[in-house]
Amino acid sequence: MIYFTMSLFLLLSTSLWAFFLLYLCIFKFYCFSRKRFYYSPSSYPFIGCLISFYKNRRRLLTWYTDLLSDSPTQTIVMHRLGSRRTILTANPANVEHMLKTNFLNYPKGKPFTDILGDLLGCGIFNVDGDLWSTQRKLASHAFSAKSLREFVVKTLEDEVHFRLIPLLHNAARTNAVLDLQDVLGRLAFDTVCKVTLGTDEQCLDMSRPIPEIVKAFDVATAISARRAVTPLYLTWKVKRMLNLGSEKKLKQVVQTVHEWISNIIHNKVLNNNDNKDRNHNQTQNNSDLLSRLLSAGLNEEVIRDMIVSFIMAGRDTTSAAMTWLFWLLTNHRNIEQTIINEATSLSDHDYSKTTSLGYGYEELKDMKYLKACLCESMRLYPPVAWDSKHAAAADILPDGTQVRKGDRVTYFPYGMGRMEELWGKDRLEFKPERWFQNGELKTVSAFKFPVFQAGPRMCLGTEMAFIQMKYVMATVLKRFEFRRVSENNEPVFVPLLTAHMAGGLKVYVRERTEQ
Repeated sequence: MIYFTMSLFLLLSTSLWAFFLLYLCIFKFYCFSRKRFYYSPSSYPFIGCLISFYKNRRRLLTWYTDLLSDSPTQTIVMHRLGSRRTILTANPANVEHMLKTNFLNYPKGKPFTDILGDLLGCGIFNVDGDLWSTQRKLASHAFSAKSLREFVVKTLEDEVHFRLIPLLHNAARTNAVLDLQDVLGRLAFDTVCKVTLGTDEQCLDMSRPIPEIVKAFDVATAISARRAVTPLYLTWKVKRMLNLGSEKKLKQVVQTVHEWISNIIHNKVLNNNDNKDRNHNQTQNNSDLLSRLLSAGLNEEVIRDMIVSFIMAGRDTTSAAMTWLFWLLTNHRNIEQTIINEATSLSDHDYSKTTSLGYGYEELKDMKYLKACLCESMRLYPPVAWDSKHAAAADILPDGTQVRKGDRVTYFPYGMGRMEELWGKDRLEFKPERWFQNGELKTVSAFKFPVFQAGPRMCLGTEMAFIQMKYVMATVLKRFEFRRVSENNEPVFVPLLTAHMAGGLKVYVRERTEQ
Protein backbone atom coordinates (compact mmCIF):
# COMPACT_ATOMS: atom_id res chain seq x y z
CA MET A 1 0.00 0.00 0.00
CA ILE A 2 2.81 2.43 0.89
CA TYR A 3 4.61 1.55 -2.34
CA PHE A 4 1.42 2.15 -4.34
CA THR A 5 0.85 5.54 -2.64
CA MET A 6 4.42 6.66 -3.28
CA SER A 7 4.21 5.56 -6.90
CA LEU A 8 0.95 7.46 -7.35
CA PHE A 9 2.47 10.57 -5.74
CA LEU A 10 5.53 10.40 -8.00
CA LEU A 11 3.33 9.93 -11.06
CA LEU A 12 1.16 12.91 -10.17
CA SER A 13 4.21 15.06 -9.39
CA THR A 14 5.87 14.13 -12.68
CA SER A 15 2.66 14.84 -14.56
CA LEU A 16 2.27 18.24 -12.96
CA TRP A 17 5.86 19.20 -13.78
CA ALA A 18 5.43 17.96 -17.35
CA PHE A 19 2.24 20.00 -17.68
CA PHE A 20 3.96 23.08 -16.27
CA LEU A 21 6.95 22.74 -18.63
CA LEU A 22 4.62 22.26 -21.59
CA TYR A 23 2.64 25.34 -20.56
CA LEU A 24 5.88 27.28 -20.17
CA CYS A 25 7.02 26.28 -23.66
CA ILE A 26 3.67 27.24 -25.16
CA PHE A 27 3.76 30.58 -23.31
CA LYS A 28 7.30 31.28 -24.48
CA PHE A 29 6.36 30.43 -28.06
CA TYR A 30 3.36 32.73 -27.78
CA CYS A 31 5.53 35.57 -26.45
CA PHE A 32 8.07 34.98 -29.22
CA SER A 33 5.34 35.06 -31.85
CA ARG A 34 4.05 38.34 -30.42
CA LYS A 35 7.44 40.04 -30.78
CA ARG A 36 6.38 41.24 -34.20
CA PHE A 37 3.69 43.31 -32.45
CA TYR A 38 5.58 44.45 -29.36
CA TYR A 39 8.81 43.97 -27.45
CA SER A 40 8.77 42.88 -23.79
CA PRO A 41 11.23 41.79 -21.09
CA SER A 42 11.55 38.15 -20.02
CA SER A 43 8.20 36.97 -18.68
CA TYR A 44 6.72 33.82 -17.17
CA PRO A 45 3.20 32.47 -16.71
CA PHE A 46 1.15 34.13 -14.00
CA ILE A 47 3.99 36.26 -12.53
CA GLY A 48 4.92 37.98 -15.80
CA CYS A 49 8.19 39.92 -15.62
CA LEU A 50 8.15 40.13 -11.82
CA ILE A 51 11.49 38.28 -11.51
CA SER A 52 13.23 40.59 -14.00
CA PHE A 53 11.67 43.63 -12.36
CA TYR A 54 12.84 42.55 -8.92
CA LYS A 55 16.37 41.83 -10.15
CA ASN A 56 16.57 45.28 -11.76
CA ARG A 57 14.64 47.23 -9.13
CA ARG A 58 17.74 49.21 -8.15
CA ARG A 59 18.59 50.13 -11.74
CA LEU A 60 15.17 50.57 -13.31
CA LEU A 61 16.20 53.60 -15.37
CA THR A 62 19.09 51.79 -17.04
CA TRP A 63 17.07 48.60 -17.48
CA TYR A 64 14.15 50.40 -19.09
CA THR A 65 16.49 52.42 -21.32
CA ASP A 66 18.28 49.28 -22.53
CA LEU A 67 14.98 47.55 -23.27
CA LEU A 68 13.67 50.55 -25.19
CA SER A 69 16.91 50.85 -27.16
CA ASP A 70 16.61 47.19 -28.21
CA SER A 71 12.95 47.57 -29.20
CA PRO A 72 12.41 48.35 -32.91
CA THR A 73 9.65 50.82 -31.97
CA GLN A 74 11.22 52.24 -28.77
CA THR A 75 8.21 50.78 -26.93
CA ILE A 76 7.92 47.82 -24.56
CA VAL A 77 4.95 46.08 -22.97
CA MET A 78 5.26 44.71 -19.45
CA HIS A 79 3.08 42.27 -17.49
CA ARG A 80 3.82 41.96 -13.78
CA LEU A 81 2.00 40.12 -11.02
CA GLY A 82 0.17 42.59 -8.82
CA SER A 83 0.41 45.44 -11.34
CA ARG A 84 -1.48 46.63 -14.38
CA ARG A 85 -0.33 45.88 -17.90
CA THR A 86 2.14 48.66 -18.61
CA ILE A 87 3.22 50.16 -21.92
CA LEU A 88 6.48 52.10 -21.67
CA THR A 89 7.48 54.25 -24.61
CA ALA A 90 10.25 56.58 -25.77
CA ASN A 91 8.64 57.07 -29.18
CA PRO A 92 7.72 60.75 -29.83
CA ALA A 93 4.81 59.77 -32.08
CA ASN A 94 3.31 57.75 -29.23
CA VAL A 95 3.93 60.59 -26.77
CA GLU A 96 2.14 63.04 -29.06
CA HIS A 97 -0.74 60.62 -29.48
CA MET A 98 -1.33 60.21 -25.75
CA LEU A 99 -0.61 63.79 -24.67
CA LYS A 100 -2.34 65.60 -27.52
CA THR A 101 -4.01 63.71 -30.38
CA ASN A 102 -6.05 61.35 -28.21
CA PHE A 103 -5.69 63.34 -25.00
CA LEU A 104 -9.12 62.51 -23.59
CA ASN A 105 -8.38 58.78 -23.71
CA TYR A 106 -5.30 59.12 -21.51
CA PRO A 107 -6.24 60.77 -18.21
CA LYS A 108 -4.15 60.40 -15.08
CA GLY A 109 -6.53 57.67 -14.04
CA LYS A 110 -7.53 56.29 -10.66
CA PRO A 111 -4.39 54.11 -10.15
CA PHE A 112 -2.20 57.22 -10.46
CA THR A 113 -4.44 59.46 -8.36
CA ASP A 114 -4.53 56.74 -5.69
CA ILE A 115 -0.75 56.76 -5.43
CA LEU A 116 -0.50 60.53 -4.96
CA GLY A 117 -3.95 61.18 -3.60
CA ASP A 118 -2.98 61.33 0.07
CA LEU A 119 -0.44 64.08 -0.63
CA LEU A 120 -1.83 65.97 -3.63
CA GLY A 121 -5.53 65.44 -2.99
CA CYS A 122 -7.61 67.07 -5.71
CA GLY A 123 -4.85 69.46 -6.81
CA ILE A 124 -4.30 70.23 -10.49
CA PHE A 125 -1.56 67.60 -10.93
CA ASN A 126 -3.74 64.79 -9.61
CA VAL A 127 -7.17 65.27 -11.18
CA ASP A 128 -8.88 64.89 -14.55
CA GLY A 129 -11.99 66.17 -16.27
CA ASP A 130 -13.88 69.30 -15.24
CA LEU A 131 -11.99 69.80 -11.99
CA TRP A 132 -8.67 69.80 -13.85
CA SER A 133 -10.05 72.08 -16.57
CA THR A 134 -11.34 74.64 -14.05
CA GLN A 135 -8.04 74.73 -12.14
CA ARG A 136 -6.07 74.90 -15.38
CA LYS A 137 -7.95 77.95 -16.63
CA LEU A 138 -7.57 79.73 -13.32
CA ALA A 139 -3.86 78.91 -12.99
CA SER A 140 -3.23 79.83 -16.62
CA HIS A 141 -4.64 83.30 -16.04
CA ALA A 142 -2.55 83.76 -12.90
CA PHE A 143 0.71 82.57 -14.47
CA SER A 144 0.28 84.77 -17.53
CA ALA A 145 -0.21 87.91 -15.45
CA LYS A 146 2.58 90.46 -15.86
CA SER A 147 2.37 91.38 -12.18
CA LEU A 148 3.13 87.80 -11.11
CA ARG A 149 6.12 87.65 -13.45
CA GLU A 150 7.49 90.88 -12.00
CA PHE A 151 6.88 89.58 -8.49
CA VAL A 152 8.90 86.45 -9.30
CA VAL A 153 11.88 88.49 -10.56
CA LYS A 154 11.77 90.75 -7.49
CA THR A 155 11.58 87.71 -5.21
CA LEU A 156 14.59 86.15 -6.94
CA GLU A 157 16.58 89.35 -6.60
CA ASP A 158 15.95 89.46 -2.86
CA GLU A 159 16.66 85.76 -2.27
CA VAL A 160 19.76 85.53 -4.45
CA HIS A 161 21.52 88.79 -3.57
CA PHE A 162 20.69 89.09 0.10
CA ARG A 163 20.82 85.42 1.11
CA LEU A 164 22.43 83.10 -1.44
CA ILE A 165 25.38 85.32 -2.42
CA PRO A 166 26.39 86.05 1.22
CA LEU A 167 26.13 82.32 2.01
CA LEU A 168 28.48 81.47 -0.87
CA HIS A 169 30.86 84.30 0.07
CA ASN A 170 31.12 82.88 3.58
CA ALA A 171 31.75 79.34 2.28
CA ALA A 172 34.52 80.64 0.02
CA ARG A 173 36.10 82.64 2.84
CA THR A 174 36.08 79.70 5.29
CA ASN A 175 36.83 76.99 2.71
CA ALA A 176 33.75 75.13 3.93
CA VAL A 177 32.20 72.18 2.12
CA LEU A 178 28.72 72.97 0.82
CA ASP A 179 26.07 70.58 -0.41
CA LEU A 180 25.01 72.58 -3.44
CA GLN A 181 21.93 70.43 -3.97
CA ASP A 182 20.76 71.20 -0.43
CA VAL A 183 21.47 74.92 -0.85
CA LEU A 184 19.55 75.10 -4.14
CA GLY A 185 16.68 73.16 -2.59
CA ARG A 186 16.51 75.67 0.28
CA LEU A 187 16.61 78.56 -2.17
CA ALA A 188 13.87 77.04 -4.30
CA PHE A 189 11.66 76.38 -1.26
CA ASP A 190 12.04 79.96 -0.01
CA THR A 191 11.29 81.32 -3.47
CA VAL A 192 8.26 79.15 -4.18
CA CYS A 193 6.79 79.89 -0.75
CA LYS A 194 7.06 83.63 -1.35
CA VAL A 195 5.55 83.35 -4.82
CA THR A 196 2.72 80.96 -3.95
CA LEU A 197 1.96 81.76 -0.30
CA GLY A 198 3.55 85.14 0.38
CA THR A 199 5.49 83.67 3.32
CA ASP A 200 9.20 83.76 4.13
CA GLU A 201 10.50 80.43 5.47
CA GLN A 202 14.16 81.61 5.67
CA CYS A 203 15.55 78.19 4.74
CA LEU A 204 18.79 79.75 3.47
CA ASP A 205 19.62 80.91 6.99
CA MET A 206 22.05 78.08 7.75
CA SER A 207 22.25 79.08 11.41
CA ARG A 208 18.70 77.84 11.85
CA PRO A 209 17.61 74.19 11.72
CA ILE A 210 15.83 73.16 8.54
CA PRO A 211 12.10 73.83 9.04
CA GLU A 212 9.99 70.81 9.91
CA ILE A 213 7.71 71.53 6.96
CA VAL A 214 10.63 70.96 4.56
CA LYS A 215 11.34 67.59 6.16
CA ALA A 216 7.65 66.73 5.95
CA PHE A 217 7.58 67.49 2.21
CA ASP A 218 10.72 65.38 1.66
CA VAL A 219 9.34 62.36 3.50
CA ALA A 220 5.91 62.62 1.88
CA THR A 221 7.28 62.78 -1.67
CA ALA A 222 9.74 59.92 -1.07
CA ILE A 223 7.12 57.54 0.35
CA SER A 224 4.58 58.46 -2.33
CA ALA A 225 7.15 57.79 -5.05
CA ARG A 226 8.06 54.40 -3.62
CA ARG A 227 4.43 53.36 -3.91
CA ALA A 228 4.73 53.51 -7.69
CA VAL A 229 7.71 51.14 -7.91
CA THR A 230 6.68 48.60 -5.29
CA PRO A 231 7.07 45.14 -6.91
CA LEU A 232 3.67 44.09 -5.54
CA TYR A 233 1.23 46.97 -5.95
CA LEU A 234 -1.08 45.82 -3.16
CA THR A 235 1.70 45.99 -0.56
CA TRP A 236 1.38 49.70 0.15
CA LYS A 237 -2.42 49.53 0.12
CA VAL A 238 -2.39 46.84 2.80
CA LYS A 239 0.10 48.85 4.87
CA ARG A 240 -2.08 51.94 4.54
CA MET A 241 -5.20 50.02 5.55
CA LEU A 242 -3.41 48.66 8.64
CA ASN A 243 -1.62 51.99 9.29
CA LEU A 244 1.80 50.35 9.37
CA GLY A 245 5.39 51.39 8.65
CA SER A 246 5.95 53.91 5.87
CA GLU A 247 2.21 54.39 5.32
CA LYS A 248 1.75 55.40 8.95
CA LYS A 249 4.61 57.88 8.56
CA LEU A 250 3.11 59.21 5.32
CA LYS A 251 -0.20 59.88 7.05
CA GLN A 252 1.59 61.87 9.75
CA VAL A 253 3.69 64.05 7.43
CA VAL A 254 0.79 64.70 5.04
CA GLN A 255 -1.23 65.94 8.01
CA THR A 256 1.68 68.26 8.88
CA VAL A 257 1.79 69.63 5.31
CA HIS A 258 -1.97 70.13 5.09
CA GLU A 259 -2.25 71.82 8.49
CA TRP A 260 0.66 74.15 7.67
CA ILE A 261 -0.91 75.32 4.41
CA SER A 262 -4.42 75.53 5.89
CA ASN A 263 -3.15 77.81 8.66
CA ILE A 264 -1.51 80.09 6.09
CA ILE A 265 -4.75 80.19 4.08
CA HIS A 266 -6.79 81.13 7.15
CA ASN A 267 -4.33 83.87 8.12
CA LYS A 268 -4.33 85.18 4.56
CA VAL A 269 -8.12 85.37 4.55
CA LEU A 270 -8.10 87.29 7.83
CA ASN A 271 -5.42 89.71 6.61
CA ASN A 272 -7.22 90.29 3.32
CA ASN A 273 -10.43 91.05 5.19
CA ASP A 274 -8.59 93.48 7.48
CA ASN A 275 -6.95 95.23 4.55
CA LYS A 276 -9.81 95.26 2.06
CA ASP A 277 -10.35 98.98 2.62
CA ARG A 278 -6.64 99.84 2.66
CA ASN A 279 -5.82 100.48 -0.98
CA HIS A 280 -2.12 101.04 -0.32
CA ASN A 281 -1.78 97.40 0.78
CA GLN A 282 -3.93 95.86 -1.89
CA THR A 283 -1.21 95.39 -4.50
CA GLN A 284 1.12 93.70 -2.06
CA ASN A 285 -1.64 91.43 -0.76
CA ASN A 286 -2.57 90.27 -4.27
CA SER A 287 0.97 89.61 -5.51
CA ASP A 288 1.28 85.97 -4.45
CA LEU A 289 -0.56 83.10 -6.09
CA LEU A 290 -2.59 82.24 -2.97
CA SER A 291 -4.20 85.67 -2.93
CA ARG A 292 -5.18 85.26 -6.57
CA LEU A 293 -6.73 81.86 -5.90
CA LEU A 294 -8.65 83.18 -2.90
CA SER A 295 -10.04 86.06 -4.95
CA ALA A 296 -11.43 83.48 -7.40
CA GLY A 297 -13.66 82.07 -4.68
CA LEU A 298 -12.40 78.47 -4.76
CA ASN A 299 -13.04 76.01 -1.96
CA GLU A 300 -10.25 76.17 0.64
CA GLU A 301 -9.50 72.46 0.34
CA VAL A 302 -9.08 72.78 -3.43
CA ILE A 303 -6.79 75.78 -2.92
CA ARG A 304 -4.76 73.83 -0.35
CA ASP A 305 -4.29 70.93 -2.76
CA MET A 306 -3.35 73.26 -5.63
CA ILE A 307 -0.76 74.98 -3.44
CA VAL A 308 0.79 71.62 -2.45
CA SER A 309 1.16 70.77 -6.16
CA PHE A 310 2.71 74.14 -7.03
CA ILE A 311 5.17 74.01 -4.12
CA MET A 312 6.30 70.51 -5.07
CA ALA A 313 6.72 71.43 -8.73
CA GLY A 314 8.34 74.81 -8.12
CA ARG A 315 10.75 73.58 -5.50
CA ASP A 316 11.95 70.18 -6.62
CA THR A 317 12.14 70.52 -10.40
CA THR A 318 14.18 73.72 -10.65
CA SER A 319 16.61 72.80 -7.88
CA ALA A 320 17.17 69.36 -9.47
CA ALA A 321 17.80 70.84 -12.92
CA MET A 322 20.29 73.39 -11.56
CA THR A 323 22.10 70.81 -9.44
CA TRP A 324 22.80 68.61 -12.46
CA LEU A 325 23.87 71.56 -14.60
CA PHE A 326 26.31 72.78 -11.92
CA TRP A 327 27.77 69.26 -11.80
CA LEU A 328 28.09 69.05 -15.57
CA LEU A 329 29.84 72.42 -15.69
CA THR A 330 32.55 71.19 -13.32
CA ASN A 331 33.49 68.83 -16.17
CA HIS A 332 33.05 71.39 -18.96
CA ARG A 333 34.82 74.61 -17.97
CA ASN A 334 34.75 75.93 -21.54
CA ILE A 335 30.94 75.78 -21.56
CA GLU A 336 30.87 77.41 -18.14
CA GLN A 337 32.98 80.28 -19.47
CA THR A 338 30.62 80.77 -22.41
CA ILE A 339 27.71 81.12 -19.96
CA ILE A 340 29.70 83.69 -17.97
CA ASN A 341 30.51 85.65 -21.12
CA GLU A 342 26.85 85.77 -22.10
CA ALA A 343 25.75 86.81 -18.60
CA THR A 344 28.43 89.51 -18.44
CA SER A 345 27.48 90.93 -21.83
CA LEU A 346 23.90 91.38 -20.61
CA SER A 347 24.85 93.17 -17.41
CA ASP A 348 25.60 96.90 -17.30
CA HIS A 349 26.71 96.72 -13.69
CA ASP A 350 30.20 96.58 -12.28
CA TYR A 351 31.48 93.01 -11.84
CA SER A 352 32.45 93.49 -8.21
CA LYS A 353 28.96 94.52 -7.06
CA THR A 354 27.16 91.97 -4.91
CA THR A 355 23.65 93.40 -5.12
CA SER A 356 21.20 94.06 -7.93
CA LEU A 357 22.71 92.72 -11.11
CA GLY A 358 19.84 94.34 -12.89
CA TYR A 359 18.66 91.24 -14.72
CA GLY A 360 15.11 91.97 -15.75
CA TYR A 361 12.70 89.77 -17.65
CA GLU A 362 13.94 90.88 -21.08
CA GLU A 363 17.61 90.30 -20.21
CA LEU A 364 16.80 86.84 -18.93
CA LYS A 365 14.94 86.00 -22.12
CA ASP A 366 18.07 86.88 -24.11
CA MET A 367 20.22 84.32 -22.28
CA LYS A 368 19.91 81.81 -25.11
CA TYR A 369 23.11 79.86 -24.52
CA LEU A 370 22.26 79.40 -20.85
CA LYS A 371 18.82 78.14 -21.85
CA ALA A 372 20.46 75.66 -24.23
CA CYS A 373 22.65 74.42 -21.37
CA LEU A 374 19.64 73.99 -19.12
CA CYS A 375 17.76 72.07 -21.82
CA GLU A 376 20.76 69.87 -22.51
CA SER A 377 21.16 69.14 -18.80
CA MET A 378 17.46 68.27 -18.48
CA ARG A 379 17.68 66.06 -21.57
CA LEU A 380 20.25 63.90 -19.79
CA TYR A 381 18.90 64.32 -16.26
CA PRO A 382 15.18 65.25 -16.45
CA PRO A 383 13.62 66.43 -13.18
CA VAL A 384 10.75 63.99 -13.81
CA ALA A 385 12.10 60.71 -15.18
CA TRP A 386 8.74 59.24 -16.24
CA ASP A 387 5.03 60.05 -16.25
CA SER A 388 2.03 57.75 -16.61
CA LYS A 389 -1.53 57.91 -17.88
CA HIS A 390 -4.22 55.22 -17.88
CA ALA A 391 -6.20 54.32 -20.97
CA ALA A 392 -9.91 55.05 -20.65
CA ALA A 393 -10.65 52.84 -23.67
CA ALA A 394 -8.84 50.44 -25.99
CA ASP A 395 -6.58 52.13 -28.53
CA ILE A 396 -3.71 51.57 -30.95
CA LEU A 397 -0.58 53.72 -30.67
CA PRO A 398 1.03 55.08 -33.85
CA ASP A 399 3.77 52.43 -33.71
CA GLY A 400 1.12 49.67 -33.74
CA THR A 401 1.17 48.82 -30.04
CA GLN A 402 -2.26 47.73 -28.87
CA VAL A 403 -3.57 49.44 -25.75
CA ARG A 404 -6.23 47.80 -23.62
CA LYS A 405 -8.72 49.64 -21.47
CA GLY A 406 -7.13 50.31 -18.08
CA ASP A 407 -3.54 49.88 -19.29
CA ARG A 408 -0.91 52.09 -17.74
CA VAL A 409 0.82 54.00 -20.54
CA THR A 410 4.09 55.65 -19.52
CA TYR A 411 6.32 57.99 -21.47
CA PHE A 412 9.92 58.06 -20.37
CA PRO A 413 11.87 61.36 -20.68
CA TYR A 414 15.00 59.85 -19.12
CA GLY A 415 15.16 57.11 -21.75
CA MET A 416 14.13 59.45 -24.55
CA GLY A 417 17.17 61.61 -23.86
CA ARG A 418 19.33 58.54 -24.42
CA MET A 419 17.81 57.23 -27.65
CA GLU A 420 20.24 57.24 -30.58
CA GLU A 421 17.27 57.48 -32.94
CA LEU A 422 16.33 60.83 -31.40
CA TRP A 423 19.65 62.47 -30.54
CA GLY A 424 22.33 60.70 -32.57
CA LYS A 425 25.43 58.74 -31.65
CA ASP A 426 26.65 61.53 -29.36
CA ARG A 427 23.44 61.30 -27.30
CA LEU A 428 25.32 60.67 -24.04
CA GLU A 429 27.53 63.77 -24.44
CA PHE A 430 26.74 67.15 -22.92
CA LYS A 431 26.58 69.39 -25.99
CA PRO A 432 24.52 72.60 -25.71
CA GLU A 433 25.32 73.30 -29.38
CA ARG A 434 22.78 70.67 -30.43
CA TRP A 435 20.05 73.16 -29.46
CA PHE A 436 21.20 75.74 -32.01
CA GLN A 437 20.68 76.05 -35.74
CA ASN A 438 22.32 78.83 -37.75
CA GLY A 439 23.25 80.60 -34.54
CA GLU A 440 19.70 80.66 -33.14
CA LEU A 441 17.92 78.45 -30.65
CA LYS A 442 15.96 75.92 -32.67
CA THR A 443 12.51 74.66 -31.88
CA VAL A 444 12.52 71.10 -30.59
CA SER A 445 9.23 69.23 -30.41
CA ALA A 446 7.87 68.97 -26.87
CA PHE A 447 6.97 65.37 -27.73
CA LYS A 448 10.64 64.60 -28.35
CA PHE A 449 11.69 66.57 -25.26
CA PRO A 450 8.73 66.25 -22.84
CA VAL A 451 10.41 67.43 -19.64
CA PHE A 452 7.61 69.98 -19.15
CA GLN A 453 4.98 67.56 -20.50
CA ALA A 454 3.21 68.60 -23.73
CA GLY A 455 -0.22 69.13 -25.16
CA PRO A 456 -3.10 70.43 -22.98
CA ARG A 457 -1.27 69.46 -19.76
CA MET A 458 1.96 71.24 -20.64
CA CYS A 459 3.45 72.85 -17.53
CA LEU A 460 2.10 76.36 -16.95
CA GLY A 461 5.22 77.32 -15.04
CA THR A 462 7.71 76.54 -17.82
CA GLU A 463 8.60 80.17 -18.50
CA MET A 464 8.75 80.96 -14.79
CA ALA A 465 11.05 77.98 -14.20
CA PHE A 466 13.49 79.19 -16.87
CA ILE A 467 13.41 82.71 -15.40
CA GLN A 468 14.34 81.34 -11.97
CA MET A 469 17.04 78.98 -13.22
CA LYS A 470 18.63 81.58 -15.52
CA TYR A 471 18.68 84.22 -12.79
CA VAL A 472 20.34 81.92 -10.27
CA MET A 473 22.83 80.32 -12.67
CA ALA A 474 23.93 83.59 -14.29
CA THR A 475 24.28 85.47 -11.01
CA VAL A 476 26.16 82.71 -9.21
CA LEU A 477 28.49 81.67 -12.04
CA LYS A 478 29.65 85.25 -12.59
CA ARG A 479 30.88 85.38 -9.01
CA PHE A 480 31.82 81.87 -7.98
CA GLU A 481 33.53 78.73 -9.19
CA PHE A 482 32.79 75.31 -7.72
CA ARG A 483 35.13 72.37 -7.30
CA ARG A 484 33.72 68.96 -6.40
CA VAL A 485 34.97 67.35 -3.20
CA SER A 486 35.01 63.92 -4.90
CA GLU A 487 36.28 64.44 -8.44
CA ASN A 488 36.20 60.80 -9.50
CA ASN A 489 32.75 59.72 -8.38
CA GLU A 490 29.92 59.56 -10.89
CA PRO A 491 26.74 60.77 -9.14
CA VAL A 492 23.69 58.53 -8.95
CA PHE A 493 20.42 59.75 -10.46
CA VAL A 494 17.55 58.89 -8.10
CA PRO A 495 14.08 59.10 -9.70
CA LEU A 496 11.51 59.83 -7.01
CA LEU A 497 8.53 62.08 -7.82
CA THR A 498 11.24 64.44 -8.94
CA ALA A 499 14.79 63.26 -9.44
CA HIS A 500 17.73 64.15 -7.23
CA MET A 501 21.43 63.38 -6.87
CA ALA A 502 22.13 60.66 -4.31
CA GLY A 503 24.25 62.04 -1.48
CA GLY A 504 23.99 65.60 -2.78
CA LEU A 505 26.59 67.69 -4.63
CA LYS A 506 29.46 68.43 -2.23
CA VAL A 507 31.63 71.33 -3.41
CA TYR A 508 34.27 73.84 -2.40
CA VAL A 509 33.47 77.44 -3.35
CA ARG A 510 35.98 79.88 -4.79
CA GLU A 511 35.36 83.52 -5.68
CA ARG A 512 36.26 84.48 -9.20
CA THR A 513 38.68 87.28 -9.87
CA GLU A 514 37.56 90.13 -12.08
CA GLN A 515 38.27 89.46 -15.75
